[in-house]
Amino acid sequence: MKALQDEVVVLSVAGVPGDTPAWQRWLTIIGIHLAGVLLWEAAVRVFAIQSFILPAPSRILATLSNPNFSWLKNTGVTALEVFGGYTLGLVLGILCALLFITSRRLMVLVFPVLVTLNMIPKVALGPLIIVWFSYGIGPNILITFSLCFFPILLTTIRGLNETEPELLDLVRALKGSRWQLFRYIQLPGSLPYVFSGMKVATILAVAGAVVGEFIASDKGLGYLMIQVQASLDTPAVFMAVLLITGLGVLLYLLVLLLERLFITQDARIQ
Repeated sequence: MKALQDEVVVLSVAGVPGDTPAWQRWLTIIGIHLAGVLLWEAAVRVFAIQSFILPAPSRILATLSNPNFSWLKNTGVTALEVFGGYTLGLVLGILCALLFITSRRLMVLVFPVLVTLNMIPKVALGPLIIVWFSYGIGPNILITFSLCFFPILLTTIRGLNETEPELLDLVRALKGSRWQLFRYIQLPGSLPYVFSGMKVATILAVAGAVVGEFIASDKGLGYLMIQVQASLDTPAVFMAVLLITGLGVLLYLLVLLLERLFITQDARIQ
């Protein structure tokens, strides 16, 4: 779940110090990826690997010029499903966590039901979602939401519960209101846990959108992959996978940026 941080750690072990400037670490990471792409291209050409088995990166990029794939439109649909479902899961996950923290009775009555529902494989819900909501972007957003909601809910609840009792007693002794208790003590203390759940949910959001397009969609990158694999157009499949990966990386980097804005480095959960 911590791909970028882990990669920096690996680079430190390999001889790139962790205290080097950020721009040097990013250049190193980008350089390693570019070297991998060049090695891939060279291996395909040297060993004359058939493109339907493993296409060269240049062949994959060439598919972007094919208007039949409507890359921009399909990428936009998948991005809407990923970011829409993720945002919905984030908002409702945090709101539900706040409700559970303020009402122990609600926690006892509702939380076990949510745990049980989360155990249901989301793929198994696909046929039911088609029956209930038909095809389209909306059902895929719901599938994405169903995957993102629970990790954010769990980590937020844990973060709110991790507040030191001494701090809570101090605020109460000073006649602080319930809002002040939450605003100045519980919320700042829970943010590292919230962002930890948000990072996990980024991967699940991409998976949810693609699974939804596999099951019930007539557009999007997942739908396009199903269409082109029938004709063994492996370069187009690779291009779709790369674009899906790019959406996931973009979402993850956005979460990292927000984490840097709201949490000091010492308080982040690594």
